[in-house]
Amino acid sequence: MRVFRSFDNLGNDARGAVVAIGNFDGLHLGHQTLLDHARKIARDLNAPLGILTFEPHPRMLFRAGEPEFRLTSADDRITAASDLDIDLFFEAEFNRDFAAMSAEEFIERILVNGLGVRHVVVGWDFCFGKGRAGNVDLLREIGEKSGFGVTAIEAVTHDNGIIYSSTAIRQALREGRPQDATHLLGRPWEVAGVVIKGDQRGRTIGFPTANVALGNHLRPKFGVYAVELGLISDENDETVERWIDGVANIGVRPSFGGDVDAGLEAHLFDFDQDIYGRRVRVRLHGFIRGEQKFDGLDALKAQIAADVIAAKEILGKI
Repeated sequence: MRVFRSFDNLGNDARGAVVAIGNFDGLHLGHQTLLDHARKIARDLNAPLGILTFEPHPRMLFRAGEPEFRLTSADDRITAASDLDIDLFFEAEFNRDFAAMSAEEFIERILVNGLGVRHVVVGWDFCFGKGRAGNVDLLREIGEKSGFGVTAIEAVTHDNGIIYSSTAIRQALREGRPQDATHLLGRPWEVAGVVIKGDQRGRTIGFPTANVALGNHLRPKFGVYAVELGLISDENDETVERWIDGVANIGVRPSFGGDVDAGLEAHLFDFDQDIYGRRVRVRLHGFIRGEQKFDGLDALKAQIAADVIAAKEILGKI
């Protein structure tokens, strides 16, 4: 998959694609259904398959100051897309100038002159342009005149009737329901980052931890989770060389006075290697309990031991 962050003077081999447009935060099963439709059209037209998305997420520009909400960072989204047989990944810089473009200008500058699209695939409620004035009807109208087709996909629902959406996934995670998030994502939700040095208190009580900053990831419900930590061997490739079972606390560690920002601390089972500075991916598989403050180290150690047993039971069923 080739990644483009500028659409000026694209080569002919990067133009004329069937392009799915959206924020694609999480690249969940609803997004994947949309991409399946786009893939079929691309095959019928003998055209490459592309994604057009925006960075940063428009919500970060228009609703700055709100709590972190992203399911995937920009890099994580590219990694997820590369696993879906996408040929071209177009990432538009979403700034105030971009947001000020009219819907008609967006079509002309980006879709027609920039990408030279053959066909566009969007969700049924897709809106674009200044003030979100553009919609699917306008896209179809101008597409007919400009020589590209448009397909709009209806909302996709899970067997239980819940719509596959980034909003539903965020709600599941904030409520401590990682298994429900997995069903909607099609894979466990994960945090990617570099293992950083903490205060090493876990080592002194017999439970050393790998600490990972949450960055701009959404903050799930604070508490203890059954997890897998994946070691990444190549900083230019997110492929995991090994997955290790563990138990992790996500939160502000009230037993130690509380931190300014939430973090993730994972205790790994049967693993004692030094992985400071290594890039890792941590998958959430099950919620064990909420974060709580303990009166002393003995109570904390006893609870962590119980958490380890609970985590092993959850992971053993996967």
